[in-house]
Amino acid sequence: MNTGQSGRESILLVDGMALMFRAYYASAATGYIRRTKAGLPTNAVYGFMRYFWDAVQKFSPSHIACCWDLGSKTFRTEQFAAYKGNRSEAPDELIPQFSIIRDVMESLGIPNISSPGYEADDCIGTLAARFSPEMEVLILTGDHDMLQLVNERTSVIIMKKGHGNYMVYTPETLMEEKQLVPRQIIDLKGLMGDTSDNYPGVRGIGEKTALKLVQEHGSVEGILANLDALSKSVRTKIENDLDMLHLSRRLAEIRCDVELACGVDECRFVMNAAAVASKFEELEMSSIVSWMGLAATP
Repeated sequence: MNTGQSGRESILLVDGMALMFRAYYASAATGYIRRTKAGLPTNAVYGFMRYFWDAVQKFSPSHIACCWDLGSKTFRTEQFAAYKGNRSEAPDELIPQFSIIRDVMESLGIPNISSPGYEADDCIGTLAARFSPEMEVLILTGDHDMLQLVNERTSVIIMKKGHGNYMVYTPETLMEEKQLVPRQIIDLKGLMGDTSDNYPGVRGIGEKTALKLVQEHGSVEGILANLDALSKSVRTKIENDLDMLHLSRRLAEIRCDVELACGVDECRFVMNAAAVASKFEELEMSSIVSWMGLAATP
């Protein structure tokens, strides 16, 4: 496992938050929460590993890093107090599993990356910018906001419904599917807002109108320079919400300049099979040991 699909070295940047929530809710929906004999919930850890390992098998990265949020207070909540304010607390059964999966990643020799005041997205954006000059970057997530990071050396792998089902976005596939270049994703979110992150954009402008405006005028600046060409209703909405348009665009933009102590060498994926098998046996997940092809510890 040392080169990506193009034959060069590649790094898989894992959106730990996206995989963890997806894994938890996919299994919790059945009504059964997997637990150890001592009662520790492990359903999200198990599901995370299934998603993660499938992607590793499929994309064969030579390097891997996993990025995490650290808490709800970030530079975005300082700019807009209601940012993500609509999110409910993580379920009680999920909370202890965040530290367990970080331990699992450590046993795999994979660095866990996070930074106070920033989100996992910003850590991913920073590492993508840092490593793309020397290797292919693959971002594993379910978050379409990440499409703004796509470029000739960075692909975003969006996890679709079901295991092993992905849409890989490159500049070509993004243009083909959405008729947008990556930077325009930020302009789109500035106009339409984001209900899951709880910022409004321009009130009264939905995805369809936002998409049409960005495609026709190229960017928010292009739209503002051509307000006279817009319908009276759309123009009025934009003029009434200019401050929120600019703020929403700032909130939507992933930072790529976070100070992170993470070098390429520590991300090289070299697994100690015995350490990993031992970790999963401790978590009473011997089935993972077998489908990862690891020898059980004596």
